Amino acid sequence: MTTHAEKRNLPYTPEQLFALVADVSKYPEFLPWCLSCRIRRKESENLFFADLVIGYKLVRETFGSKVRLEEPSLVHVEYLSGPMKYLSNHWKFIREEDGSCTIDFFVDFEFKSRFLQNLMGVFFNEIVRRMVSAFEARAKDLYGENGLTLQAKQ
Repeated sequence: MTTHAEKRNLPYTPEQLFALVADVSKYPEFLPWCLSCRIRRKESENLFFADLVIGYKLVRETFGSKVRLEEPSLVHVEYLSGPMKYLSNHWKFIREEDGSCTIDFFVDFEFKSRFLQNLMGVFFNEIVRRMVSAFEARAKDLYGENGLTLQAKQ
């Protein structure tokens, strides 16, 4: 079992960060190691099924998941298929008094393969840090250094 929990306050609104994380089809544009994404089925605006292809060098795996959206406060990912025994992931978006957003990020998983689990264990914290940083960089690309000033102008 491998887990990571992180809270980070960012100068963006929950709506901005929710939109960024919920737009799974855009992940290959900015997320390290994400090679492709396919939305398999949409049950509603708040529930869909997606496949992400993750790869690095010779390793390439497809992860099937169910994504539940509770705008603007939660994105919950439930693992369905792929190389894992299980995976649970959520992003919570908490509005602060100054209008900024605290992200509460959590991931818990275990690979079926002992080799992959051991390999991931060595690099896990660095991988998660890079992924969370990629989302933060994407927010800067979309909304500027301070998304709150963009929001105030609208």
